[in-house]
Amino acid sequence: MTEKSELQIRICFVGESFVNGTGDPECLGWAGRICVSANQKGNDITYYNLGVRRETSTELKNRWLQEVSYRLPKEYDGRVVFCFGVNDTTIENGKLRVTPTQSIENVRNILSDAKQLYPVLMVSPLPLADDGQNQRIADLAKQFALVCHELNVPYLNAFSILEKSNIWIDEARANDGAHPRAAGYAELARIVENWDAWLNWFEETGNCP
Repeated sequence: MTEKSELQIRICFVGESFVNGTGDPECLGWAGRICVSANQKGNDITYYNLGVRRETSTELKNRWLQEVSYRLPKEYDGRVVFCFGVNDTTIENGKLRVTPTQSIENVRNILSDAKQLYPVLMVSPLPLADDGQNQRIADLAKQFALVCHELNVPYLNAFSILEKSNIWIDEARANDGAHPRAAGYAELARIVENWDAWLNWFEETGNCP
């Protein structure tokens, strides 16, 4: 008799519109695509998309634990992927929605708490079709990398890859200036799928994506 893994993985993806998959006519985004792929390879994943459009890190800090803990009861193998920060860098009424100092404090607080409860991964804030804001996002992505290194949380700086991507940037520019369409999200999904930290999550199941 062949032994089959009984592992049931529940994953919450937490962040803003890029986690939500805004702009994707297929309503999958990158998070949906990587979970479809992982399930097709024999993993038993329940996928929760907790992306909220226009949300800042301050707003996310105030909601993530209640929403995640409700979906990840202790009897299941619960895990969390975070991706946020772009909205912090938006200028409204002449000032940043969240200062870099506050953003860094928020990500440190969120990840410090989350890693005590679940396996956690973090994907960097993502680029727009706006060079000025992209510089602020790039700076924040580097600061987030330092925090993740300090806390030993695996971090994928997808910004540095996608800012050079014609697919991602061209689709964002042709759409709303921020969000790509299906091809852009598919490109990000491929990047995340090939990330060692994501692959390592499935080694114990014997069905590594």
